[in-house]
Amino acid sequence: MPKLKTKSGAKKRFKLTATGKLKAGVAGKRHRLIGHNGKYIRQQRGTKVMTEADAKIIKTYLPYGL
Repeated sequence: MPKLKTKSGAKKRFKLTATGKLKAGVAGKRHRLIGHNGKYIRQQRGTKVMTEADAKIIKTYLPYGL
């Protein structure tokens, strides 16, 4: 079998936690922030753990992990 390629966009955007879950930066922090209130901006700070349904799809892009 040939080696599988990792999606280069996925390896830049996601990290694996020690327990094997995926974490990613949250969306909605880059521009048009005046339209959002302070609570929304605070909650979007940092990174979030992806849901199992999303992680299952993303892990197909990362055949050998990170």
